[in-house]
Amino acid sequence: QVQLVESGGGLVQAGGSLRLSCAASGRTFSSYNMGWFRQAPGKEREFVAVISRFGSSTGYADSVKGRFTISRDNAKNTVYLQMNALKPEDTAVYYCAASQLGIWYVPSLQQRQFYDDWGQGTQVTVSS
Repeated sequence: QVQLVESGGGLVQAGGSLRLSCAASGRTFSSYNMGWFRQAPGKEREFVAVISRFGSSTGYADSVKGRFTISRDNAKNTVYLQMNALKPEDTAVYYCAASQLGIWYVPSLQQRQFYDDWGQGTQVTVSS
């Protein structure tokens, strides 16, 4: 298991930017693919972005491609989500998650069932 704590959420105007952070415990951070998911009011939790163990590969939901960037710093046990050009429909609770899936395969890493550990979430609200 890895313990995950998200931070950086808050209120931002449409068109603005926000950077989320997810801090992980332990020495095994680089063993995990790291993902971001979000859950808006009345909707299912949905995939946002994923990054491979050493940051060489990434995947994004079509809805955020070109606006959001996922990155990681294994020396700091931290994964980030840079969110630009924010829209009201980006309003959601954002969750960090860790997956030990043995093969880099984005279709699997888009699904909640392939993640082993989850953070508590951080609220992002985009005003119009």
